[in-house]
Amino acid sequence: MTSEPRRAPVTDPLLTPENSALIVIDFQPNQLQAVASIDQDLLTRNIVSVARLAKTFDLPIVLSTVSVRTTGAPPTLPQLKEVLSDDVELDRTSINAWEDIEFRRAVQATGRKKLIMAALWTEMCLAFPALDARTGTALEVVGIVRGSPRATADRSPASSQS
Repeated sequence: MTSEPRRAPVTDPLLTPENSALIVIDFQPNQLQAVASIDQDLLTRNIVSVARLAKTFDLPIVLSTVSVRTTGAPPTLPQLKEVLSDDVELDRTSINAWEDIEFRRAVQATGRKKLIMAALWTEMCLAFPALDARTGTALEVVGIVRGSPRATADRSPASSQS
């Protein structure tokens, strides 16, 4: 049996380490406390696992927080920051990460057209930048790392596993 030659990893329509970047938005203790749609410990373990996987495949990672400098909100979850210790936290004041110039430039600087987006709150942290990032990029959302303050939100097999 003869295999086809390997596809070009940068232009491959599937996600590859050469064409993808991981975007991590607002995984902060104060925001996690409000999540009711998924077990908080499970959510934390899931995002740490996603980050480890991205590190294993050497994906560029953009890590963002909100209101750490301006209001003293806590930075990235310690368990996640331990895995992403080499990645700079880009702190913003806007709810929509894509509206922050430094964040958007950091994403563009990865040179990747396929974004794997992991954001804590579905309704804000994920929805707003995902809608804005659609122009010129392919977007994949990591479903097992999103949550909501509403207990009935995000009901899917992935978010109800324990």
